[in-house]
Amino acid sequence: FFLRLLIGIGDHMLHFSTQTWVTTLSSEKKRGRNISLYGLSFGLGFAAGPFLTPLVNIAPSLPFIVSGAFSLLAWLFIFCLQNDFPEQSGSESRSDNSLKRFVQAFLLGWVAFLPTFGYGFLETALNGNFPVYALRSGISVEGVSIILPAFAIGSIVFQYPLGVLSDKYGRRNVLLVILAVGAGCFFAAGFSDSVPLLAACFFIAGMAVGSTFSLGISFMADLLPKRLLPAGNLMCGITFSFGSIFGPVAGGWYMQTFHNSNLFYLITIVMVLIWIGVLFGKTK
Repeated sequence: FFLRLLIGIGDHMLHFSTQTWVTTLSSEKKRGRNISLYGLSFGLGFAAGPFLTPLVNIAPSLPFIVSGAFSLLAWLFIFCLQNDFPEQSGSESRSDNSLKRFVQAFLLGWVAFLPTFGYGFLETALNGNFPVYALRSGISVEGVSIILPAFAIGSIVFQYPLGVLSDKYGRRNVLLVILAVGAGCFFAAGFSDSVPLLAACFFIAGMAVGSTFSLGISFMADLLPKRLLPAGNLMCGITFSFGSIFGPVAGGWYMQTFHNSNLFYLITIVMVLIWIGVLFGKTK
């Protein structure tokens, strides 16, 4: 548990620093593309990680040793980079403490934090609650192993194109479209227990809402001045974490309270609420 705590701290520091670096250096015209590449690499790493699991058959510690070696390799590459600092405003004084910057970042960019929350909710609800729901519904373990990766594959395939489209048509417009498509796919999935149909719904949903995290970061960077990007990126990570906590808790409560409930309807409701927030939300 202590090692998991240290990994969580390091993971959050890594995301915060890299996101701030990418959003600060990216021009507005290429921000969506650059953040989508960041999201793509994140997704590829997430997809590749489970392939290390069979190494436990050789030695229980081998997956940890291999992943540790990858981390050390990434650490060595960092020495090739020059140090950099977030941009400071000329009017910014030493009295501008962290709490004030967080409040300013929230007032200016709270709409952009909804998609990152939604992605955290989706990721944990699908990975944590869906296998339980599927087995209750009579879907085999083999079926679950096909359906869940379909979402990740869809997310990886469409991450970059959506980033490019967001540069052309605007982050808000693209978010509204993909949230609507994702909600529609999960609503449609609630009407069937067929593995091929569910896999198709998950794949299309992944193509759409699998990019909500990277698009949320890009949207945040559009709304906030550069001096608030560190606070904004931290809040993206915090809202993602809140979503990750809320997902399995809400899903578990929903399935336990409503015995004949359909998990996909809960996911649809959350997606619709985020869509409404993005559509009508006004920033200060």
